[in-house]
Amino acid sequence: MRPATRKLIKHLLLRTAFWLLILSIMMFSVFPFYYAILTSFKSSAQLFNIDYLITSLNFSNYQTVLSQSSFVKSLWNSLLVSTLTVAISLLFGLTAAYALGRVEFRGRGTVLLIVLAVSMFPQVAVLSGLFEVIRALNLYNNPLGLVFSYTIFTLPFTVWVLTTFMRQLPKELEEAAIVDGASPVVTLFKVFMPLLWPAMVTTGLLAFIAAWNEFLFALTFTLTDDQRTVPVAIALISGGSAYELPWGIIMAASVIVTVPLVVLVLIFQRRIVSGLTAGAVKG
Repeated sequence: MRPATRKLIKHLLLRTAFWLLILSIMMFSVFPFYYAILTSFKSSAQLFNIDYLITSLNFSNYQTVLSQSSFVKSLWNSLLVSTLTVAISLLFGLTAAYALGRVEFRGRGTVLLIVLAVSMFPQVAVLSGLFEVIRALNLYNNPLGLVFSYTIFTLPFTVWVLTTFMRQLPKELEEAAIVDGASPVVTLFKVFMPLLWPAMVTTGLLAFIAAWNEFLFALTFTLTDDQRTVPVAIALISGGSAYELPWGIIMAASVIVTVPLVVLVLIFQRRIVSGLTAGAVKG
């Protein structure tokens, strides 16, 4: 066999193995969501019939979920809490990143390490202490209490990522702004922020997903149906036993909750990729 032929066969085998690996990863990642969609279209009688293709479209589960005012209210609560969390995290994260990334002061590295260390604590480790803080601030069973608790955990990640990007911006831009008489606030919001949009979209979307999917704090810090978020609302859909749970309704609710996240990722996918890769090469 000629060396060129052997090389071609090796190349084809490697590409085939690569695409088989990609296909396996996609199947592993997408199949649970696909099966949730499949289950959401099944009636109670069809629920335990195992099949992998959509044979009929039964929207009764979606009608049942959306007809529940408590579930619709929980959707709005999740949207409100997640949006406020992202806005606060980006505002404070952007200003903190400017101070930590562009201003020289003693102990800057220590501050960054402390910020990173805060994000390492598991939620359950601070749950009791944070509950006392929420109650002392009179924010129990209030969406603002969830915004406060979520910001504590999303802000360190936001500060760390934005600081990394802020350090890589050309110093000449800041010097030119200072020469033109721009204040630090103007420099941050008029000069640096347009260049940080990919990083802000990436961190903002990750913070939104974390707040949208969070369960432990939402379960602990809310009490009534009109203040709960969607993860808790879905968890409280119950039946007599595991076999009597309305799995079709649960899957329909899960699909409704997941679709907004998928849409956001598809809309901002280019900026997400730019935000994830822009910090890889310094120049």
